[in-house]
Amino acid sequence: MNPLQNTHVDRRQFLTAGATTLAGLTAMPGWAASGVPTQVRGNAEHVISIWLGGGMSQIDTFDPKKKGNPEKQKPGAYYDAIPTAVKDVTVCEHLPKLASLMDRITAVRTVNHSVIDEHAAATNWMHVGRPVSGTVVYPSLGSIVSHERGALSDSAPPYVLIGYPNNSRGPGFLGAQHSYLYLTDTGRGPTGLARHLTISQQRQTEREQLIKSIRDVQPEVTEKVLQDYAAAADLSLRLSGPSFMRSFQLESEAAELRESYGGEFGQRCLLARRLVERGVRFIEVSHNLNFLNGAGWDVHNRGILDQHKLIHELDDALSTLIQDLEQRKLLDKTLIVVSTEFGRPPQFDGGGGRGHQGSAFTCVLAGGGLNHVGAFGETNELSQSIVADPVSVPDLFATIHAALGIDYAKSLYDGDRPVPITDRGQPITKLFG
Repeated sequence: MNPLQNTHVDRRQFLTAGATTLAGLTAMPGWAASGVPTQVRGNAEHVISIWLGGGMSQIDTFDPKKKGNPEKQKPGAYYDAIPTAVKDVTVCEHLPKLASLMDRITAVRTVNHSVIDEHAAATNWMHVGRPVSGTVVYPSLGSIVSHERGALSDSAPPYVLIGYPNNSRGPGFLGAQHSYLYLTDTGRGPTGLARHLTISQQRQTEREQLIKSIRDVQPEVTEKVLQDYAAAADLSLRLSGPSFMRSFQLESEAAELRESYGGEFGQRCLLARRLVERGVRFIEVSHNLNFLNGAGWDVHNRGILDQHKLIHELDDALSTLIQDLEQRKLLDKTLIVVSTEFGRPPQFDGGGGRGHQGSAFTCVLAGGGLNHVGAFGETNELSQSIVADPVSVPDLFATIHAALGIDYAKSLYDGDRPVPITDRGQPITKLFG
């Protein structure tokens, strides 16, 4: 018997139920009256992603709370808080320059995931936007942006990594054409692209003409692997030209500006700005070397004693980058993202440092044409749990994609298998006008 035969719904009941459902959909954030998700879209053209490897302590930087005492094992912040340009938003005392710029910044204080004890797994999650799968090699955020937006110039790669490479930054199933160009030395371009000192420009030109003449008489290449190889060779030739290689001439910048960026990390940020000007779409700047305190941002035990030096270095470089981009009218076009694999708990370990915390930590957004609010989301009195406005890693990724005008609700394809681009994340709509 058909179970619907004994079900009676009159016309009025049907219309009432339909209207109620429609109203519910309309009231939901990100849903239109049609029941189809609406897209928030920004107009940013570039991303500079600053990676603080090791786990930046949110309670000691952008989400300060009441002071603790490591000697007495009293949980709390390591430093005092100071006011900022945004009312009721405070930051750590060692971020005075950024404090004055918080109206261009949003500290997203409620990012969270479930990895706390393993740096590599958390780093992968924060680069690909989801936990590792045994069957899919997911693409990184940089590779997705490369795939969706490409480079802005034929003489620039879409994705550059300033730091040491690993699989978490890679293209996954999107393929090698969406991988990164990496470099570790800000004073010169990638070694494999630089013309040797014994090769004159005329000789280089003759070599390129010879390659072209040989290709002209070859049969058309149809195998994808050979097409990819030829495309990589062509890109290498373009990148070895003077237009792109000038990006690495940091000495051409005013000495005062270079000094305001600070040391090696700051020079990486300066290079990132120059790469934006050359048309690079996505640049990751790594700050996970053991600078200054011997431990980087992974401040277990005594590594926390000189943590303030790292924070000062971040304050100098990031504040200068924001103002430098703004002066060149590039800040609204460039989204700056400061991320890390997890945060730190308010409790102190036996050596006075801090452990790992994935339940609530801070990532920072700046520029990109967003409506910045200083801080988004609220944690408890010890920055250990989320009180309001949780932001998952997919939500953070969706916000980044939306700022770039990328469809954050679409699927990419691993062969014929659909893979949601952000694992169904939703952007922080408050940041979009």
